Amino acid sequence: MKLRIAALALLASSTIAFAETKTIVDIAVGSADHTTLVAAVQAAGLAETLSGAGPFTVFAPTNEAFAKLPEGTVDGLLKPESKDALTKILTCHVVGAQALAADVVKMVGDGGGTAMVDTLGGCKLSVTLDGGMVKITDEAGGTATVTAADLTGSNGVIHVIDAVLLPAS
Repeated sequence: MKLRIAALALLASSTIAFAETKTIVDIAVGSADHTTLVAAVQAAGLAETLSGAGPFTVFAPTNEAFAKLPEGTVDGLLKPESKDALTKILTCHVVGAQALAADVVKMVGDGGGTAMVDTLGGCKLSVTLDGGMVKITDEAGGTATVTAADLTGSNGVIHVIDAVLLPAS
């Protein structure tokens, strides 16, 4: 029995160590729910940057989030001539610091119920709590909910969201 427990502990610790050697890009690439995001990151030429030292916090929209955009939007953004617009949108999902869920909740509390977060794309996001769920409002007035938090990699953390965040138009 003691041997089984020791083996399980060793397996668990090696799994955690393996996960922390993956970058946030590696984590996204391994997610079936983020194939559109991965394609967009590659089209924008951001994979190398987001595989760098960081730390980064990425609010990662799911495939379903991208599907909520008007028809043809994603296809248009993936075209080479839309690289600047795509880069702006994607970098509005990235913060140049690691903020785990507990850090985000503390920032909201310290801000009296709202935390203003600056992204690498120059966007300002408004973060609030609603019924225990983290809500993010973008510059265009859209709102995303964090549906999974603290997917931690070697260079930051991913929080999965249910909508694409957009810069001011």
